[in-house]
Amino acid sequence: MALNPHFLQGSRGEQRLVQSLVNEHLKIYGVEVTFIPRKFVNQSTIIEEVTASKFDDNFLIEAYVENYDGYAGAGDVLTKFGMSLRDEVTLTISKERFEEFIAPFMDADEDIELSSRPREGDLVFFPLGQRLFEIKFVEHEEPFYQLGSNYVYKLKCELFEYEDEVIDTSIEAIDTQVEDEGYIANLKLVGIGRTATVTATIAQGGIREIFLNNDGSGFTGTPIVSISTSPSSLNLSDAKAVAFTTERAGVRSVEKILLTNAGFGYTVAPIITITGGGGIGAAATCSINTSNSGVVRFALTDEGVGYGTAPTVTIQDPQLGIASQKAVGIASIGIDASTGFNEVKSIFVQNSGTNYNASPTVTISPPETISGIGTYQFNEVVQGMRSGTQARVKRWDSDTGILQVGNVGIGTTTTGFFPGEDIKGLASGALFSVSTFDEDNTTDKYNEGDIFESEADLLIDFTESNPFGSF
Repeated sequence: MALNPHFLQGSRGEQRLVQSLVNEHLKIYGVEVTFIPRKFVNQSTIIEEVTASKFDDNFLIEAYVENYDGYAGAGDVLTKFGMSLRDEVTLTISKERFEEFIAPFMDADEDIELSSRPREGDLVFFPLGQRLFEIKFVEHEEPFYQLGSNYVYKLKCELFEYEDEVIDTSIEAIDTQVEDEGYIANLKLVGIGRTATVTATIAQGGIREIFLNNDGSGFTGTPIVSISTSPSSLNLSDAKAVAFTTERAGVRSVEKILLTNAGFGYTVAPIITITGGGGIGAAATCSINTSNSGVVRFALTDEGVGYGTAPTVTIQDPQLGIASQKAVGIASIGIDASTGFNEVKSIFVQNSGTNYNASPTVTISPPETISGIGTYQFNEVVQGMRSGTQARVKRWDSDTGILQVGNVGIGTTTTGFFPGEDIKGLASGALFSVSTFDEDNTTDKYNEGDIFESEADLLIDFTESNPFGSF
C-alpha cells in the first residue's frame, strides 16, 4: 500500500526544522564540553595495535547530559589492589554541529583516521566534574530515523584511564588532569657545575706502569690486587692498585689494573698478586722508575660538581730530557651521598711517566654545563642534546634539581638520557645537565612491579640454581 500522499514523510525542509530544533534544545539545556580527538603517533600495521597516541586538539561543543541522578556505571569499586573508579556518562551532541564545525578541522589532520564523526577512543572533558572521559561507543541511530534521518550522536563514555598518552591541548584544566599519572621518570639535574682540581706528587723508585699478562676468567666479583712492600719504611711508600673487570661473550675477566699510589723506594720491580673475585688465571707485572722521578699519586683538592661522564686528565710534560715519558691519569666519578650530584671521586695513575723534577700541573676538564639557565614549563617537550631523547615535563623543582618527565622517548626507539648530557626545554629554552638518570627511579602509582620482584626474590633465589629443575 502506498504512503499517504498528503504527508511528506521527511522532506528536506522537515528534516532541517527538526535538526534546528535539536540544536536549539542542546544550546538551552546542554553543557559545553570539550571534544578531544585521538591522534595515532605510532601504530603496528600487523595487528593494528596502537602503540602511541596523543591528544593535542580541542573543540568546544554543546552536549546534553542524559544522566540525571549522577554518574552511571559500576561507580567506585574496592579491590585488593586498590580502588577502581568506573564512572560512566552518556552525552548527546548535534550531528550537524559536529560535521560542520569540528569535522572540517579534523579532516586536514593525517593522524586522525576517522574525521566524519566522533570515534571510539576519543576523549571528552566534562567541565561539571572536571574529569576526562573516553568514548567507548558512538550510537548514531537513536532516535531511530525520525522523518527519515538522524540528528544526534550519543556518546557513551567511561572515565579515562591514562596510559602514557601525550595530552597537550594547551588548556591547563585539561592537561593537568594527568600531571601525576603514568610512568614518570626522575632526572637529577645540576644547574651550577664546578671544575674539579687536583695536585700531583712525584717520587723516585715508584711503579711506572702495570702490564696485564693474563686477564684470567670466571670472575663474579672484583679481585684484590696485592703488591709487595717497598724497601722504604716511610709513609705511603707501598704501592696500591685496583682491578677493573669486563665481560665478553659471557666470560668476566680483568680488563685493566690502575694505581691509586705508585709508591716509591723500589729498587726492583715488586711482585703483583691477583686473588679473589671468584676467578682464576689473572697475572700482572710492572716496571719501575729507578733513576728518575714520576708521578706516584694524585690528591683531589676539589671534587667538582656536575660530572656526568669521566673527565679528561691532562698532565704537564716532564721537565727533563727529550726521551721523557708523559704521565697518564684516569679519572673516575661517583655520586656524592649528601648532595646527590656526580663528582670526581678518584684520579688513578695509569702511567707515572719519567724525568719529572717538579710536581707537574694537572688539569681536569670541566663538566658539560657550568651554569644552568631558565625554568622548565609544565608539559613542554625537553630533549637530550646528545641522546636525542625527548620527554614531556611533569614537574620541575629548581631547589632540588629534580625534573620529573613522562612520555620518555614516545614514538621513537630512544628511551633514555645520558648522564652528563644537557637537557633543553624546546619551548622555555631552559638548559641543565643530567647528573643521574635511573629508569627504575620512577613514580607510577599503578606499578608495583619492583615491590613484587623484591618480595619474590626473598622466596626463590634463581642465582644459585633453577628451583624447578633442569631439563
